[in-house]
Amino acid sequence: MKIGETGYAFLLDNKGTIIAHPRYDEIDKEPLRSAKEDYRQAIVAITSHDEGLATAKIDGRQRYLAYYRLPTTKWSLVITVDVDEIIQPTVATQNKIDAYTRKTQAYINETLKDVLVQFIIILAIAALVILALSYLLAKTITNPIKLLLAKVAKIGEGDLETKIDDRGKDEIAELAAAFNKMTIDLKTYIANLSEITAEKERIGAELDVARKIQRSMLPCIFPPFPDREEFDLYATMHPAKEVGGDFYDFFLTDDDHLAIVIADVSGKGVPGALFMVIAKTLIKNNAQLGKSPKEIFETVNKQLCENNEASMFVTAFMGILEIDTGEFVYVNAGHNAPLLKKTAGDFQWLPTKPGFVLAGMEDMVYEQDRIILEPGDVLYLYTDGVTEAVNRDNELFGNSRLLAELNKYKDSTLTELLTGIKDEIDRFSAGAEQADDITMLALKIGRKKSAWKEIRLDAVVDNLDRVLDFVNSELNAHGCDLKVRTQINIAVEEIFVNIANYAYKPEIGEVTIRLAVDEEIVIEFEDRGMPYNPLETKEPDINKPAEEREIGGLGIFMVKKIMDGIEYKNVDNKNVLTLRKTVTGGRSS
Repeated sequence: MKIGETGYAFLLDNKGTIIAHPRYDEIDKEPLRSAKEDYRQAIVAITSHDEGLATAKIDGRQRYLAYYRLPTTKWSLVITVDVDEIIQPTVATQNKIDAYTRKTQAYINETLKDVLVQFIIILAIAALVILALSYLLAKTITNPIKLLLAKVAKIGEGDLETKIDDRGKDEIAELAAAFNKMTIDLKTYIANLSEITAEKERIGAELDVARKIQRSMLPCIFPPFPDREEFDLYATMHPAKEVGGDFYDFFLTDDDHLAIVIADVSGKGVPGALFMVIAKTLIKNNAQLGKSPKEIFETVNKQLCENNEASMFVTAFMGILEIDTGEFVYVNAGHNAPLLKKTAGDFQWLPTKPGFVLAGMEDMVYEQDRIILEPGDVLYLYTDGVTEAVNRDNELFGNSRLLAELNKYKDSTLTELLTGIKDEIDRFSAGAEQADDITMLALKIGRKKSAWKEIRLDAVVDNLDRVLDFVNSELNAHGCDLKVRTQINIAVEEIFVNIANYAYKPEIGEVTIRLAVDEEIVIEFEDRGMPYNPLETKEPDINKPAEEREIGGLGIFMVKKIMDGIEYKNVDNKNVLTLRKTVTGGRSS
């Protein structure tokens, strides 16, 4: 078959081998094995499909390959033609169109030249006429306009007392009258603006004071109870406006009871802040009377309903922790359910009965629940500004995302936990305006007082044996192996001897040593000697020979290596150094 000037047909079997071709004796019968990449890809396409069109370079020329698979033999009939032959009619047509276009453009250009000449002549004549008329009218029009411009310039420079002559009935007089009225209106506007600006500045200053007062009413010093090891607290509040309606609070009602509260007042700004102050004060005052959470909410609800003409209300969650036993009694007044992480688990929703909001209806009865919180448990409280934060697509942050993000930070400190959640909300919002206050509070249960064993004695080297006997007695009681006891004895000896030699020098003072074994071995040294942080001691270069090293630092360096954690703080002029060793399965690792 011959197709056109350059076309021909050939036949492929289903394995890509050429079995019929006009130049059968001259060609490569197995192009799949030795042909160039584009030709080989075209053969693959032909053998893989029933019909279609491909392109490839054959014998140095770019060609189209149209193919069809014969249904009986499954061979493929291929017709190939040079690309140039196919597109040649199109190129010829394009050349004709270009030629016609050039002729048309030349004609249009010639016509435009004629029109342009005529337009210039007409424009020149019109210009001469306008010049003549302008000269005649100049004396009657331009002089008043120049005078008007001079007066307007003075007004523009700030002289609002300037008066423009508006006598007459022409347009210039009307314009002058308009400028005179504008000057009067402008003076009135400036006077009003000055009053408004002064009022806004006053309101802004008052709002700033209100914001500071509100922030000062919320506990903001962390850790709030540095001498209490039984629990840890951290909280944050980010108002959507200068002042907010959210609040949190925590306080000791006595030495063994800790109350925590988080609440959200309906409304924002100053009204919400004022109602927040009232609600916070009433809750704390009633809690200090020793009432249960249920009794506190029932009393506060009744008090808030009195004279509540603004019809505001409060959603709130409150719990009271019995520190010694870990019993946590809580009540919910229409607030978001908190989340609880048990020691070795994930955050889960805390079962709670969502009662009615405070200040919504008088004589409401609230139900309270109770759970036992154990050392290591973390309770997370929040307001709906967290879950209802939106992004630019108006999507909510939501409960499921909050749960997932909390578990991402479940092993972090409380500060890292709340900071991390706020960062996740900011990333989710992606610059969208904060619509509601964002308030969070986290409580972590620490070691109970009853878990601590304590010894107090003079800080003298002669008492070292008493200290080691005290430590080993407790470690043996908890089944610690010999290796661990040896490591801890070395660390305890180093710290105690340092206190004995340097803390009160040249006097003698007391040192208190506390020890607890739970999920980890914790040993705490407390003295009232000279303030000294051993963690700031420069570490020795152990790669140098002993005679070349600087004196000091080796003992505390050794303690750091032996123990899993070491912390120092100075509380009430007392040095407190804490050593930690991880415990696994009842024995130290």
